[in-house]
Amino acid sequence: MNLHLLLPEVQDYLIANEQTDLSRFILSGSPFEDINIQELAQQLEGLQKTKEKLPSWHGTAGIFFPKKVNLEQTSSERAAAYKASLLDGNTLVDLTGGLGVDSYFFSKKMKHVDYCEINEELAFIAAHNFQKLDAGSISLNTQNGIDFLKKQTSFYDAIYLDPSRRDNANSKVFLLKDCEPNVPEHIDFLLSKAEKIMVKTSPLLDIKAGLDELKAVSEIHIVAVKNEVKEILWILKNDNLPSKITLFTVNITPDTAISTTADYYEALRSEPTFAPPQRYLYEPNAALMKSGLFNWISAFYKVDKLHTNTHLYTSDALIEFPGRRFVVNNTIPYSKKAASFFKGKKANITTRNFKESVAQLRKRFKINQGGDNYLFFTTCEDQAQYIIECSKA
Repeated sequence: MNLHLLLPEVQDYLIANEQTDLSRFILSGSPFEDINIQELAQQLEGLQKTKEKLPSWHGTAGIFFPKKVNLEQTSSERAAAYKASLLDGNTLVDLTGGLGVDSYFFSKKMKHVDYCEINEELAFIAAHNFQKLDAGSISLNTQNGIDFLKKQTSFYDAIYLDPSRRDNANSKVFLLKDCEPNVPEHIDFLLSKAEKIMVKTSPLLDIKAGLDELKAVSEIHIVAVKNEVKEILWILKNDNLPSKITLFTVNITPDTAISTTADYYEALRSEPTFAPPQRYLYEPNAALMKSGLFNWISAFYKVDKLHTNTHLYTSDALIEFPGRRFVVNNTIPYSKKAASFFKGKKANITTRNFKESVAQLRKRFKINQGGDNYLFFTTCEDQAQYIIECSKA
């Protein structure tokens, strides 16, 4: 960490160049004797990438930004704030501290947070930034989080882990047993040290696969930010019955958070109803889609599915729904002739349970992107394929 980067004149230079293209910035070279252009570029890239993802870091003077990979791996502020809202108590240990975004938001709820990070450089950066952010209730521990916890005699209100999803060959992994630390291997020990355990996993981890690896799961939270699933949170409790799991989905936008709640195992037993496209069409948001509770959506919201494997829903009356809502203007049996009607026109295309991709359809029928027209290429319960032409409700 080059401390010359924190000098006022360097900070002013970075802010003045915030809108500059990174490649062009690097080619211009460094105007500072004690700072090379790669170091400057890292700070500029951090400034650019945190504007929306980490506005508190972006807007605080003297923040030091780590390497790009660390910024990409960290939680966004919106997701971190949501995590913090799920835990109560006085003490928490973050066993995989990283850049410290989660620890920072936990510290707003807890009286004391122990932050652990084995990477000394990253821990040093986090410590510097905590000071700038006035996060005084966080204690730093530069060591392996599991090793730190083994030395503690105290019982925490909560333990948080975001296991590294890369193996020794730096390849991405998704199963919990392949991550570091190996949560399934340490699960009994972790449950002996805290009232609650929160584990963050990849959005690619299958819900059933996660349940196969974990025990004492009380809650599952599927978190999307602006309709992109970012993480799955697993809350483990010592006294939880294995048959009782509450699944939450949340889609966080700048203005609101749209959430759903279901008893997971009860929801799996739900029976859907089916119907051809009616007056309105519904597309679940990304978090709800990730849940896999497609039959429950039909039963709970009293909307009909178009087909067992087509996760679009329909009704005659417009309802509140966690996702996109459309007015059905036309339902056309799919054929090359029917699709050619849209040639040269603008439309937003979605495929669900359909033999061709969006890219193939655009290329084949020369349908331009955009406009207020929405085309769903899909299969209905009669096994026939259709084009459903819609506008937003």
